[in-house]
Amino acid sequence: MPETTIDHADEHPDPPCHHLATGCVDRRWLLRGGAGLAAGAALVACGADGGASPTDTDDSDPDDGGDSGGGDEPTGGGDATLTTTADVPVGGGSIFGDAGVVVTQPAEGEFKAFSSVCTHQGCQVADVTETINCDCHGSRFSIEDGSVVGGPAPSALADVQINMKGDQIALA
Repeated sequence: MPETTIDHADEHPDPPCHHLATGCVDRRWLLRGGAGLAAGAALVACGADGGASPTDTDDSDPDDGGDSGGGDEPTGGGDATLTTTADVPVGGGSIFGDAGVVVTQPAEGEFKAFSSVCTHQGCQVADVTETINCDCHGSRFSIEDGSVVGGPAPSALADVQINMKGDQIALA
């Protein structure tokens, strides 16, 4: 009886190679790599939770009169003093980037506080005039209630609770 040779090449194909330079990439490897990239991009996007934007280099600016600096005590609740009432202009406000807070005085003796993180893409707001202004994409917020006055921001700045003790303004 003649010897029969069975070719098993279809049953056991060559193991897949994963080398982009030679163009030898199998579909599974490519899909896994794409899924990994997508997961990494999602983590980077979510990781900006209140953090600095790529254009932020320092929370203090010597030309802004100290509005961007933090208070004398660290943040974290309790009586973390932010500023004094005299340092928040009537019809304007002051930014405390280290604490993530902007304090406004819409009317004489009326103090409000909001998150200093823009709701559009998480940039730190830059200054306070008659509105709270974000320089990243031009969003503007009301000094009275933090609502959106203009720009691409989708929602108001979050309220921040503060306590008043004499002329001291502190985080609640």
